[in-house]
Amino acid sequence: MQHANLGKAGLQVSRICLGCMSYGSSAWRPWVLDEDASRPFFAKALDLGINFFDTADIYSDGASEEVTGRVLLSMVPRHEVVIATKVFNAMGKTPNDRGLSRKHIMQAIDASLRRLGTDHVDLYQIHRFDPMTPVEETMEALHDVVKAGKALYIGASSMRATQFARMQHTADRHGWTRFVTMQNHYNLVYREEENDMNPFCVEEGVGLIPWSPLARGFLAGNRKPSGGGETVRAGNDAFADRLYFQPSDFVVADRTGEVAREHGVKSVQVALAWLLQRPGVVAPIVGATKSHHLDDAVAALDLALTVDDIRRLEEPYVPHPAHAGT
Repeated sequence: MQHANLGKAGLQVSRICLGCMSYGSSAWRPWVLDEDASRPFFAKALDLGINFFDTADIYSDGASEEVTGRVLLSMVPRHEVVIATKVFNAMGKTPNDRGLSRKHIMQAIDASLRRLGTDHVDLYQIHRFDPMTPVEETMEALHDVVKAGKALYIGASSMRATQFARMQHTADRHGWTRFVTMQNHYNLVYREEENDMNPFCVEEGVGLIPWSPLARGFLAGNRKPSGGGETVRAGNDAFADRLYFQPSDFVVADRTGEVAREHGVKSVQVALAWLLQRPGVVAPIVGATKSHHLDDAVAALDLALTVDDIRRLEEPYVPHPAHAGT
């Protein structure tokens, strides 16, 4: 396993992060694995040298955090793993059960820690930008979470680069904790982050930990031009149908397959290898519901794409409407 610093932080993480949205409760989404079915994936990830695990309070309405904490901490000592979670989305029916107000952040971090069964998270991330809350309020609350020892570092996720820059500037101006990571939407068929966000993060030393590095399975070749696909998730993922079904997207997927065949590997390995070679990328967040998903992800670390490979992979791309993700 390869490791890298999390942005400018001294924290070392595996260059593959296991995304834990797939583990929790099948009552939340039909493709989510319950605890017993999830356990082998955590064990395999640890065996492969993965030490970085990402979840969120909203995943399975909190059950993902419960499963992640319970399973991981039954297998390894707490200090051996890097646990990341997120705050923003609605976790109840009242007005203050959501967003990035001081009230919600303070309640949410304590609730996440209870579910995870730990006294701190390594990386606490805002899941989205909150236009209803002053940036100063959010950044001071996050700073206080760090100073209380409940989180070691903070990160952010999909938003406009101008919003992210404003938040970083606010932290700098007040001497508060800065974000060390950006978890944004970035893959071969969605590259809009290359326009502003990625260059800003590279300049600022913020580590990129992209979500949906395989475009929700699109780059594995399991989607159909008519919509849906072969897997349970592909058949129940209307959001992906809105994201990745431009004609050019299928050309990119086909080109990925061509390069993969030339290297004697799978398409997913090429898609991940491309991402791992992009400036600023620390660790793509990879979901796994089949054992080979983790093997394929780790194998991508050893695949060196040539300049010509990269040119061919990037050539068919057509810009997409920018979005904040889901």
